[in-house]
Amino acid sequence: MESAPTTSSPQPPRSRRPQPRSRLWYGLLALPFIGMLWVPFYNRIEPRAGSIPFFYWYQFVWIGVSAILTAVVYFATRDADR
Repeated sequence: MESAPTTSSPQPPRSRRPQPRSRLWYGLLALPFIGMLWVPFYNRIEPRAGSIPFFYWYQFVWIGVSAILTAVVYFATRDADR
């Protein structure tokens, strides 16, 4: 009898763990959570930005800050993950 050809099964991909130095970058992503979850800090009306109370414009500013921090962390860690 002829034996069936054997095929080598591909090995599963290695799990890529971020190096300890690149993990420090992920700490920047905690800043928006801290800034937004600490409500007593921004639960006020003054100072106003034009006619917009502080309570509202403070939250809108964090949208931009969060996007910038996310981009910084992404670009700082993408080479470490490859």
